[in-house]
Amino acid sequence: MRWSQLFIPTLREDPAEAEVASHRLLLRAGYIRQLSAGIYSYLYLAQRSLNKIVAIVRQEMDAIGAQEMLLPALHPAEVWRESGRWEIMGHDMFRLKDRAGHDLCLGMTAEEVMTVIARGELRSYKQLPQIWYQIQTKFRDEPRPRSGLMRMRQFIMKDSYSFDLDAAGLDVSYQKHYAAYSRIFTRCGLEFLAVEAHSGAMGGSQSHEFMVRSPAGEDWVVECPQCGYAANLEKAVSNPVPPAAADREGDFQPEEFPTPGQKTIADLARFTGLPESSQMKSRVMAVDGKPLLVMLRGDHELSETKLQMAVGAREVRPAHPEEIREWFGADAGSLGAVGVTNMPILTDNALRGRKNLITGANKNDFHLKNVTPGEDFKADYRDLRQAAEGDACLQCGQPIRLNKTIEIGHIFKLGYRYSDSMGLRVLTADGQELAPIMGSYGIGVERILSSAVELYGDAEGMALPVAIAPFQVVITPVNNSDAAQMEAAGEIYAACGAMGLDALLDDRDERPGVKFKDADLIGIPYRVTVGRKLVQGRVELVERRGRRTTEIEAGAAARWVGDAVRQALKTEG
Repeated sequence: MRWSQLFIPTLREDPAEAEVASHRLLLRAGYIRQLSAGIYSYLYLAQRSLNKIVAIVRQEMDAIGAQEMLLPALHPAEVWRESGRWEIMGHDMFRLKDRAGHDLCLGMTAEEVMTVIARGELRSYKQLPQIWYQIQTKFRDEPRPRSGLMRMRQFIMKDSYSFDLDAAGLDVSYQKHYAAYSRIFTRCGLEFLAVEAHSGAMGGSQSHEFMVRSPAGEDWVVECPQCGYAANLEKAVSNPVPPAAADREGDFQPEEFPTPGQKTIADLARFTGLPESSQMKSRVMAVDGKPLLVMLRGDHELSETKLQMAVGAREVRPAHPEEIREWFGADAGSLGAVGVTNMPILTDNALRGRKNLITGANKNDFHLKNVTPGEDFKADYRDLRQAAEGDACLQCGQPIRLNKTIEIGHIFKLGYRYSDSMGLRVLTADGQELAPIMGSYGIGVERILSSAVELYGDAEGMALPVAIAPFQVVITPVNNSDAAQMEAAGEIYAACGAMGLDALLDDRDERPGVKFKDADLIGIPYRVTVGRKLVQGRVELVERRGRRTTEIEAGAAARWVGDAVRQALKTEG
């Protein structure tokens, strides 16, 4: 392709709306343009990169025996009501009505639609196992779309679904996807890790997220550098750092004391002179609409995911201020478990064995001291807190670390949730009805591109992996008015094309500096510069990542690039 004939609207200045590096560079490089919040148009370069990502995904999915389909993006509400998720999805789901008044939605995922197909077509155990997948546009009404292509309202997703006879079969399908995902992300040139995760609204048991470490990420991952343990922050388990101060010795009774204006744990620590770990934090939650009180160490945070798993609830949320006043007769900031009888109380394991702590008195501007869990209130101990930096790894005892990450893929063992709720059955060899066990597996296509930009971008632009860059090499004549340079550049371009390389000829009548800056910006891995040294029969080869420069004979340039591309693809794949 010739650059002069292409639409590549690069920008010299950083767009004001850009929030993270990938957002800024994708806009500057002319890959994307925003239509509205969380909705983007993918221009020529982005579409080339996304097509390459999709091709890799398709190849690896086909390699594990998955069969590609394409399902509707518009779903009738009935199938979501069958599964019970019409209400669960809440405001995240785009909902609409047709002219007859029927409820519809834009698909966020396709468990329901895939189950409907399986219910109508699968009759016998002999038809199992099945793995079906699609690459389709999905929709989520994000309340705060941000970070460019990482949190959008319309996005491209590869989602696949497995149907097996039993848990052993699901294990096989799950491992096939785990291995395929590892190959996909490796071939796309990403440095990633797989971590234990929570299934959330998808349901099911075992779950892994595939993550890329990045300051631009919105998820936190707990990692142990010593033994390799890794899990999403919401699910990670660890031994907490010991309290900053020993508990007061002695057998005391709870004693009320005034704390005017002291609403937070930090306020109380300053007011009492005792560390946050000597306070108890009270979190009032609405669990499927009913009140529940959670007690935590003052310097710890609640994992709503762990709480949801502990109580088996569909919906867990923080209580509203008016609900708190109704249930406690006091406002947040003065709450505690002593004397509470109108709701269940769960206590985090980190409070086990603690005594003489400070907590709210359920009376505005008053707290209690000398409160001991298990004595002054009934303590139902559970693991409810988020792991924290410096905690001890449960597996090896070494300190854990927290890293921000971008989620690029998520795999779930769904179990029987959808086959049971939607009546999916097949006949066994002895004529009995059996509910197939299911798995669900997703990849965010645009997130792969954004993650690559975050990983390998620099102040000058992108440095995309060879496998997903829109072009593999750009041939840049320095002086368009120099006939010899233009002829040599054309010959190298033709030779690259003959070798099957994805080549771009920058034939624009622009200054060399403009050409070089644009090539750096759009992320092409290799550049062949045809300039003054052509009189010596030589050209300059530049590797975008690392900016290593090599001089070589002009006639060998295409072969050198071809070898470099093959080696890069071998390394990435």
